[in-house]
Amino acid sequence: MTTLLTILFDGIAYGMLLFVLACGLAVTLGLMNFVNLAHGAFAMAGGYVCALLVNQQGWPFFAALPLAFVASAAIGVVLERSLYRHLYTRSHLDQVLFSVGLVFMSVAAVDYMMGSSRIFIKLPAALEGQFDVLGIGVGRYRLMIIVICGLLTAALQLILSRTRFGSRLRASVDDPRAASGLGINVPQVFAFTFAFGCGLAGLGGALSAEILGLDPYFPLKFMIYFLIVVTVGGSSSITGPFLASLLLGIGDVAGKYYVPKMGPFVIYTIMIVILIWRPNGLFGRTAAR
Repeated sequence: MTTLLTILFDGIAYGMLLFVLACGLAVTLGLMNFVNLAHGAFAMAGGYVCALLVNQQGWPFFAALPLAFVASAAIGVVLERSLYRHLYTRSHLDQVLFSVGLVFMSVAAVDYMMGSSRIFIKLPAALEGQFDVLGIGVGRYRLMIIVICGLLTAALQLILSRTRFGSRLRASVDDPRAASGLGINVPQVFAFTFAFGCGLAGLGGALSAEILGLDPYFPLKFMIYFLIVVTVGGSSSITGPFLASLLLGIGDVAGKYYVPKMGPFVIYTIMIVILIWRPNGLFGRTAAR
């Protein structure tokens, strides 16, 4: 039972991390109907910004996290205004080809500037190690991830479902011409949403660097995980990817513990079973384009 609870805790922490990394893609794909496979590049940018500030400049870890969000969001704004905005009305194939090309460009640029070695972020002493709760080893850093990601999830769900901005975003996606006629600045809404999704990716990249490691090939290695989360959860809401992240995180950790030789395949098995049962994902719906 102790082992099971430990696996459950680690799986929830990993699932929460997957959600923060992938929820920006869920926003751009599900709410903006835009396929951005370069999402992992923004996560990598946030991770490197945090690593440079903490490891080389001596910044406190918690002070560097907001900067990772802001830096990735700023890069997202620049690219959205200069490049991405011209692809909103193009086919999904054009969007995929463009974003994949951007991934390879980012990998080459980071490899040239930062080198190909994997790096980790120096954590404060308060986040290192673990403590026991009823015989269960609770990692301090993983507990912090659960708390931060849980608060982000609740805030994101509240913003998208209960605020005026969320209503404007849905209206802009459903009928941009009608939304413009109602006085909604559609390009501005899209730019802010895209930047916010990129910022979340950067924050996730900074949080995940200590667990997953950080190197120039980060966007390629974890692109499939982002897609699995959005596909299994469904791209029409935030609730679906959140539950899918928890399910896949627990399944991945449990698979690697109980069947280590087949551990990496457990997450794909879960995906196949769910998509056979619900082809549009757990909370998906057929999207009209």
